[in-house]
Amino acid sequence: MPRVEATRTVPVPLEIAFAVSQTHGPIRLEWDPFVRSQHLIDADEPAKGVRTRTVSRHRLKMTSEYVSYRPPTQVGMKMVEGPWFFSSFGGGWTFAAGASDQETLATWRYTFRARPTWLAPIADRVGVWLLGRDIEKRLEAYAAACRNPSVLAAVHG
Repeated sequence: MPRVEATRTVPVPLEIAFAVSQTHGPIRLEWDPFVRSQHLIDADEPAKGVRTRTVSRHRLKMTSEYVSYRPPTQVGMKMVEGPWFFSSFGGGWTFAAGASDQETLATWRYTFRARPTWLAPIADRVGVWLLGRDIEKRLEAYAAACRNPSVLAAVHG
């Protein structure tokens, strides 16, 4: 199963880093270059088993489900319904204490299976390249959000 991964050190404590990653609504749209719209389907707060509907800036739609939710260190999701070219898609974001208590190491990973299977040898390479670009841009924007006063005020408030 192909996998893409990116890591950044962000200048906030672990709890804040996790909270920024889990923002929704206007705050999420302010920093996340991937998301065009996103909302929780069956709950007001993220938790294991909660589903999320996301429309990407590419206009791709996906319903995902939290398979793990362990503040402030880990969150994982799996695709329940999504673009035709994925037979499966999952993501995991982990957060670990950095060199000081004011730093967090954020690692984001995506795994996927392309379809049709006969196209996988090519689709996997293209998918790794495209998702690799997206995850790098997204994580860079997340790192900037961890320095953005309005985003930080929203998670503190």
